[in-house]
Amino acid sequence: MENVIECRNLTHYYGKRLIYEDLSFDVPRGRILGLLGKNGTGKTTTINILSGFLQPRSGECLILGEKIGEMNPLTRRKISLLIEGHVQYQFMTIEQIERFYASFYPSWNKAAYYELMSRLQVAPHQRINRMSCGQRSQVALGLILAQNAEVLVLDDFSLGLDPGYRRLFVDYMREYAKAENKTVFLTSHIIQDMERLIDDCIIMDYGKILVQQPISELLGKFRRYSAQVKEGFELKNTEGIYNPSVIRTSLELFSMKPEEEVKAQLACEGISDLTVERVGLEDAFIGLTGKY
Repeated sequence: MENVIECRNLTHYYGKRLIYEDLSFDVPRGRILGLLGKNGTGKTTTINILSGFLQPRSGECLILGEKIGEMNPLTRRKISLLIEGHVQYQFMTIEQIERFYASFYPSWNKAAYYELMSRLQVAPHQRINRMSCGQRSQVALGLILAQNAEVLVLDDFSLGLDPGYRRLFVDYMREYAKAENKTVFLTSHIIQDMERLIDDCIIMDYGKILVQQPISELLGKFRRYSAQVKEGFELKNTEGIYNPSVIRTSLELFSMKPEEEVKAQLACEGISDLTVERVGLEDAFIGLTGKY
């Protein structure tokens, strides 16, 4: 499968603080990949590197086969970017900003913009500076889709949207991306949305990637285990186990190992009465990265 985005051995610092080292990943054509991580793990840093706004200390990124710092302007036209904060020309109306943006994009898809505005019930004559944060986010998302780019890079795309509008946009974006064979790289703090939208996920911790795989594969094998233990219990063998914790007499841990292997491992610790649960993406994220 052709990789549309390729990042190799990215290392970046802010001052003396290491953000990450030797970070590598690919995004295949036609896939939607979500980058997940706690605050400060480098999600927006990665978006800024992919957009060309930030030069990493070392390593390189390619989009559509070209290095970002040396990209042909004709190639750059094929990339849509939504930066954190959703900056817009707020003195314009819905119609005015659509006409303004259209003049810069030869493949502009006006219908995609107004279809989303209609679904989100945003009136064409509304002035942007009189809209709520959530409504301005809707306009920004419509402008991104109308650019009709091959690659969409979206940072915190659900900023300001209430639950109903988030659900509407997530479903619309997935339908649009699949129908048009778009490649999407995005971040969001609302992980429930990502579970409905993405094909693949990267889960980052401070300085490294913990998991990079299709979301169906991750959720197919990730489990939460719980049991009652004696107060003061400590788990000695933690191979393949994530973030084991004991609160008084309640043990909780997570693993991607086969259930029988985990049960056998815990049986050696004197634990036999286990509760095993499948989890959603948010619980898998917390299980991998920890609650704090």
